[in-house]
Amino acid sequence: MLQHLRCARMCGALDGMQQNDALTFPDAPRGELDRVLSELVSVAGDVLATQGRLRALLRASQAITQQLELPLVLRKIVEVAVELVGAEYGALGVVDAHGGLEQFIHVGMTKEDAEKIGRLPEGHGLLGALIDDPRPIRLLDISTDPRSSGFPPEHPAMDTFLGVPVRVRNEVYGNLYLSNRKVGEFTADDEELMTALAATAGIAIDNARLFAETKRRQAWSAASAEITAAFVSDEDNDAAVLIASAVLTLAEAALVRIALPSQDPTRLIISVARGIGEDVEEGRSFPVIGSLVETVLESRQPRLIGEPEATAIAGGNTHQVGPTMAVPMLAHGDVLGVMIVSRLPGGFPFTATDMEMAADFAGRATVAMALSDGRADRQRMVLLEDRGRIARDLHDHVIQQLFGTGLELQSVLGTIVPGPAAERIDRAISEIDKAIAQIRVAIFTLSSGKSSKEDTLRHRVIDVVNEASRSLSESPRLEFSGPVDIAVSGTLADDVVAVVREALTNVVKHASASTVSVSVAVADGAVVVTTVDDGVGLTMSGRRSGLANLDSRADARGGSFDIGTIDGKTNAVWSAPYGTAGA
Repeated sequence: MLQHLRCARMCGALDGMQQNDALTFPDAPRGELDRVLSELVSVAGDVLATQGRLRALLRASQAITQQLELPLVLRKIVEVAVELVGAEYGALGVVDAHGGLEQFIHVGMTKEDAEKIGRLPEGHGLLGALIDDPRPIRLLDISTDPRSSGFPPEHPAMDTFLGVPVRVRNEVYGNLYLSNRKVGEFTADDEELMTALAATAGIAIDNARLFAETKRRQAWSAASAEITAAFVSDEDNDAAVLIASAVLTLAEAALVRIALPSQDPTRLIISVARGIGEDVEEGRSFPVIGSLVETVLESRQPRLIGEPEATAIAGGNTHQVGPTMAVPMLAHGDVLGVMIVSRLPGGFPFTATDMEMAADFAGRATVAMALSDGRADRQRMVLLEDRGRIARDLHDHVIQQLFGTGLELQSVLGTIVPGPAAERIDRAISEIDKAIAQIRVAIFTLSSGKSSKEDTLRHRVIDVVNEASRSLSESPRLEFSGPVDIAVSGTLADDVVAVVREALTNVVKHASASTVSVSVAVADGAVVVTTVDDGVGLTMSGRRSGLANLDSRADARGGSFDIGTIDGKTNAVWSAPYGTAGA
């Protein structure tokens, strides 16, 4: 009721004022009211603008945290920062361990503009100032700041600037750079917004890194299981090749080398290489002393190696490499070798986590490799035992039976008159003698396994013949006669092996033979190597050039070499005296 009365009175008063044109508000109170109303409108506008920016910050934070792939997270941070404060250009520089920029993700410039500029910033000038002192920097004009080092010739013009650090777990991960605000200069509110965004970005980056690390660990573990399964399988797998191939993919590397000890204890040899230049790297040796690998072998600890040192890690390879890690390959406390993993020049450096995962993988793979080698040794022992049993059976039963048969035939031969029957029996006795000689070679091959000592001449010749048999339709027949291993040694043994290899090589390349026989005999102070094949025979244009080496070896020894074809059989006879100086 009172409110209605008051309203009626006020309405009546207003009607009276309208009727009386002389009634007006004083100028002073009216101006104060206008000012207050204007301030209220301005404050309300600021509140609405702040509310809008906070909502934009919330949307930006949500957009950043939705990503899990680190490259996408980094680019998204720059994109939402540029949009949030209305900047023309934005960038995120990731700080490396040496205080430079490891990555530089930029937004605003076209691909063509970036290509014209060339190499991306390395963290000098104003960017370096923010790295050295990670506190926000806000400038009206970049060019007037004494810390600015200028821009490359093709770089777009930039004036206003805002930079804030991005922290991950209290460590500066990188810096967020913004320039050329589209309207006016960067404000304190912009700085606060970017600082808040940088905090959210740090969390998103940390999550993305943890996610990526988890995926990498899973990949390394899966590969380790596959390698172990491959080693313990019955298949004949090359352990070093499997390890190098797996690490090349897992570490996103350009080149993986596995260096193992050589016969020279002062040098390592790259047994396997996978990646760029693998053909050049594989088989190359380098000295251990004075190399960067030496510290890895001595400490038995993996090591990260920067790009300047990486090229010289394995004796100045022909291909330049970038960031590298060297990982010892340990099994049961012993260092079996070193795995050298490299990326391309200018590539992302390996992290401590990368090195840890590679070292763990190398350790697991090396143990599996050692177990596989142990199993292979046991299988070889079983094989050698079987071969020994077969050799004893051949010696104790087969040879004795053949020898007895030969004696019986010999006795029969003495009771019959000369003639065709006697000749047939005599040929049979000769064939039995040859069979006994061949069986004795087989017995020697079966009963004499490899040892750590230097191989005998018989072993070396058998290896050469076995190697040549892969290229022949039928394995060559091999005979030894006389004290071959006792009489022939040193450089003369080397020559005999070389002669057998050269003679068989000529047969394989030029003779097109079906059957080949090799004989190494020691008698009358000389060693004689004879090869017989049923090939196309000797031609002046073809095989003669390949036999010059046999002639020169015989002449150097004071021996002889003769070759000829009779009745479809090509006989090559090489001889040299033994027991002379230098033999």
